[in-house]
Amino acid sequence: MDSRRAGQEPDRVTAPRGRRTHPLLAALLLGCLTPPGPALAQDRPAPARPAQPAPRAASPARPAAPDPAFEATKAAFEVLPEAERKAIQDALVWTGDFNAVVSGAFGRRTFDALSAYRTRTGGADPLDPRGRAALLAAGESAKAAARFRIAADPASGAMIGVPERLLSKRTALPSGTRWQSADGRVTLETRAFPPGTETLDSLFDQATAPLPNRKVTYKLRRPESLVVTAEAGPGLSYIRYDAGPQGMRGFLIGYDRALAAEVGRLVIAVANAFEPFPAAGASAPPKPAASGLSAAAALPPPRAPMSTTEGAGTGLVVAPGRVLTASAVLEGCAAPRIGPSSARVLATDPAGLALLEASGIPAPARLSVRADAPAAEETLIALAPGPDGGSAAPANAVTGGVIAPLQPGAGGAPVLDRSGRLVGLVARYPTAPRRVAGIVPPARLALVPAQAVAAFLAGQGIAEAKPRPDGGPGALAPALVAIACR
Repeated sequence: MDSRRAGQEPDRVTAPRGRRTHPLLAALLLGCLTPPGPALAQDRPAPARPAQPAPRAASPARPAAPDPAFEATKAAFEVLPEAERKAIQDALVWTGDFNAVVSGAFGRRTFDALSAYRTRTGGADPLDPRGRAALLAAGESAKAAARFRIAADPASGAMIGVPERLLSKRTALPSGTRWQSADGRVTLETRAFPPGTETLDSLFDQATAPLPNRKVTYKLRRPESLVVTAEAGPGLSYIRYDAGPQGMRGFLIGYDRALAAEVGRLVIAVANAFEPFPAAGASAPPKPAASGLSAAAALPPPRAPMSTTEGAGTGLVVAPGRVLTASAVLEGCAAPRIGPSSARVLATDPAGLALLEASGIPAPARLSVRADAPAAEETLIALAPGPDGGSAAPANAVTGGVIAPLQPGAGGAPVLDRSGRLVGLVARYPTAPRRVAGIVPPARLALVPAQAVAAFLAGQGIAEAKPRPDGGPGALAPALVAIACR
């Protein structure tokens, strides 16, 4: 999508005679739904440095000097698989640093977002394995906090992402679905028109037609899609439609201008998640196995942990050369290993904990233990080792445990609250988990509570650390390790 804004002044094109603006569309554009901000832009390569005064005809133009920092970041980014590149951009959307299309392409917007995130978090490189794990965990934490659910909308047939914590009210419409905040200041609607009933031209004319107290701030018309943003009094609006064999499908979203700082990234996330015509057979992420599960746990599951054999699990480095895990991980495991090194069991605890000794492992985490138990349905984050250092999954607290879409190898995985405090360790992971289309859906898992962890570590002479002000779930990711039984 073109990042340049058009139509900064009110659009002067007159709507065709005899064509009436759809009442709901007009209401949104007029601000009745208290409508998002600027349209999403495609990430573009870094522009050349500002042009110098034109040289004399006899002097050849000098090429723009390359930006070493930009080129180095580009090389580190583009060597990653496409899925990893998109995951980084998506996480940067949720941290509030990236406001463009999640495409996996590298350009100035991605460079600036990575730089802003690195500066704000104290200089950790978000493209090295451990820094990337922390970034992804931060993105998942924000996504889980919003209860962002990507699912098929039965009314329109489109795939749509909805921040259900904010948009808690849902209403069926004749040709779509409406989600609203409790106070009515934020609205999201899907809409669908059968073939032959509407065209992109007519919808574009309606969206850009002059209306009182409204200013079109961006408009883009492509052969098979359109995007229009506008301001109307206290409201901002974003409209998108796509054309296909099934007709027209799109969404309209709006919110009060006063909420821009809070809602802006949600608008970007909704636009990035929208898929007007999902491929045949495509479906939303697996639904929760328990009826009380919130939408956050219905997000796509994280990557599977590093390849290990039966009985593998997750450990957390809590002191130099010391790894904490669940004792169930070691059942039937005579020779545990962490990476290339063998591990020795130093101590176990009846609560279901074990402490291992190993060499060549990462630096320990600054572990802060939460004193009180989480509330029912509280949003949590589970961490597990992955191919590139770690992966994060949203979880929801239930009595005695959590419901989370964790993959095999997650026994012993730490579960944290949004401040990065330890809530507990996954006590045990099923040896034969239920799978749906090859994926393990969200399941209820027991936890060894944080209080038992604190008591066990204190008995081993490992003191709890005070949490850092800039901590969070991602702060523990560099200290994750995979435990294998060979």
